[in-house]
Amino acid sequence: MADICRKFGESVRKYRKIKGISQEKLAELSGLHRTYISSLERGKRSISLKNIQKIAEALNVDIDLLFKFNK
Repeated sequence: MADICRKFGESVRKYRKIKGISQEKLAELSGLHRTYISSLERGKRSISLKNIQKIAEALNVDIDLLFKFNK
């Protein structure tokens, strides 16, 4: 399970950086806490489907993009 958490977190970080926003701004846009975003991006947290949707909407990306991991 840790591997998918790490990969998902890396994906969130990638799209956040592409959008040019900070963890604080992503937290604000998604209604989640900054420390939650930080631990998510480091692969230290498992995430619920509702929060995946919040993050995808905040990043303005399709949810499936967050699951397209680099090989």
